[in-house]
Amino acid sequence: MGRGKPGPVQIVLVHKEAHSFELDEKALSQVLLQESIRDMDVVVVSVAGAFRKGKSFLLDFMLRYMYTQKEGGASSWLGQEDEPLLGFSWRGGSDPETTGIQIWSEVFTVEKQDGKKVAVVLMDTQGAFDSQSTVKDCATIFALSTMTSSIQIYNLSQNIQEDDLQQLQLFTEYGRLAMDEIFLKPFQTLMFLVRDWSFPYEYPYGLEGGRNFLEKRLEVKTHQHEEIQNVRRHIHSCFTNVNCFLLPHPGLKVATSPGFDGRLKDIAAEFKEQLQQLIPIVLDPRQLLEKEINGSKVTCRGLLEYFKAYIKIYQGEDLPHPKSMLQATAEANNLAAVASAKDMYYNKMEQMCGGDKPYISPEILEEKHQQHRASALEHFQKIKKMGGKEFSQRYEAELEKEMGELFEHFAKHNKSKNIFSTFRTPAVIFSAIVALYLGSGLTGFMGLDVAAQLCNCVVGLLLIALLAWGYIRYSGQYRDLGVVIDTTADFVLEQATSRMGNTTRAAVADASGARAPPDKKTQ
Repeated sequence: MGRGKPGPVQIVLVHKEAHSFELDEKALSQVLLQESIRDMDVVVVSVAGAFRKGKSFLLDFMLRYMYTQKEGGASSWLGQEDEPLLGFSWRGGSDPETTGIQIWSEVFTVEKQDGKKVAVVLMDTQGAFDSQSTVKDCATIFALSTMTSSIQIYNLSQNIQEDDLQQLQLFTEYGRLAMDEIFLKPFQTLMFLVRDWSFPYEYPYGLEGGRNFLEKRLEVKTHQHEEIQNVRRHIHSCFTNVNCFLLPHPGLKVATSPGFDGRLKDIAAEFKEQLQQLIPIVLDPRQLLEKEINGSKVTCRGLLEYFKAYIKIYQGEDLPHPKSMLQATAEANNLAAVASAKDMYYNKMEQMCGGDKPYISPEILEEKHQQHRASALEHFQKIKKMGGKEFSQRYEAELEKEMGELFEHFAKHNKSKNIFSTFRTPAVIFSAIVALYLGSGLTGFMGLDVAAQLCNCVVGLLLIALLAWGYIRYSGQYRDLGVVIDTTADFVLEQATSRMGNTTRAAVADASGARAPPDKKTQ
C-alpha cells in the first residue's frame, strides 16, 4: 500500500470458482506494520451480515466521523447536505458489491480518556448468503471477522429473526467449544444493528429501545424447544457484551433511486438523527474496546499473526473442527510473544554493538548476550499465552534458537570491527616471511645452500600470497582464493600458538617436578 490517498485494502481474497480464500499478507502487513502504530493495542470495528443490507454504506459514515475527529472534532461530523458519501465502495441494487474482507488503509490513532493511544481499524466484509456463496464461504468470512474484531456489528434488516440467530450459532459454536479449553469468552462485543425498524411504537429507535427488544428476543423460556434455548445461551456464553441498536429506514429515495450517492439531503431526517447517536456509541474514545484474546490485549503486529494463523485453518475443503481454531489461536498467540521477545533482545543488542558502535570485547559481548537472552525469555514467559505450558515450550525453544542465530550475527559484525583481526592474515604471512628470510641467511652462512634456496622460494610464494590477499580485499574478486589464504593463515597461527602453549606447560611441569620433595619410602 503506498502513501497516497487512503482507500479500502483487500486483505482476504475470494476465489469464487474454488470457493476458497487467500490472505494478502503483503497488503495486510503494509497497513498493520506501519512504524507509528505496529506496537499499539488495536481496536477492530467490523460490520458483517447478509448482502445488500448497507454495511459499506454504514462504514463510510464511520469514516466520516473518524476523519472529523482527527481534524479537531467538529460538532456536525455528518458533513454537508450536498456532499457525496465516499470511502468503502457501495452502490444501490440487488447484486453484492464487497467480496472477501477489506480494511481501510489508514489506521486511526485515538487517545482514550486515560491518555493511552490505541489504533482503530475499520473492517468491511462480504455479504453473507448471496447466490454464489456456500455455507462454508459465509461461515468463513463471518468467523474470520468475528475472531479478529473487538466490536462485531451484526447488520440485520427489519427484525431479529430466528434464522438470524441460528446462522449466528454456527460461529458461536466455535467459541463455545473453545471455552472448554481457555475458560474465557472468545469474542468481545456483539451489536445487533436492526435496520429499517418498523415498530418504534413498541420499542423506540436507538440503544435503549434496542436493549429492551434484544432482552425479549434472547430470553430463554422453559417452554421453548431445547435447540432455541441453546442458540440464546451460545450467544451470551461466547460474547463478553451483547447489545442492540434500532435504526429507522433511511428513506424511499435511498432505497429506490439508482442515482443515489449518499448525499444527506436525500436521507430521511429521522435516520440522520439516529445515525448521530449510533456512530459515537461505537467509536467515541470513551467507548473504544481494545482487541483481546484470552485476556491479553492484541497489538497491530499481533493481529497480523492471528490473521495468518486463522486463514490457514480455513484453506482446507471443510470447515475446521473448533479445536483446530483453538490451536491456531494458541499458535498465533505464541508467535506474537516470540516476535515481541525477539524484538526486545535485538534492540538491546543493537544498542550495544550494532551499526557503528565501537568494538567490544568478546567476553563482555557473551556476558551481555546471556543477560539480554534471559530478559527476553522472562518477557516471553510473562506474556499470557494460550495452549498451556507444554505447547509454549517449543516456541520458547524456537525463540532461543533465533536469539542464538542473532548472537552469531552480532558476534561476526563485532569481530569485523577489530582492526587486529582484520590484519591477522597479512601479519602471519609477514612473520613467516621474516622468519624464512632469517632462516635463509643462517642456512646460507652455514653452507646449506639447498635449504637457503628453498627458504627463498617459500619467501617468494608468501610475497605473492600477500600481494594476492591485498588485491582480493581491494577489488572483491577471487573471494574463494581469499578464503583459502585466510584459512591457511588461521591454521598456521593456531598451530604455532598451541605448540607454544604446550612447550610452556611442559616447562612448567618440569620445573615443578624438579622442586618436588623426595619420597619418604626412598629415603
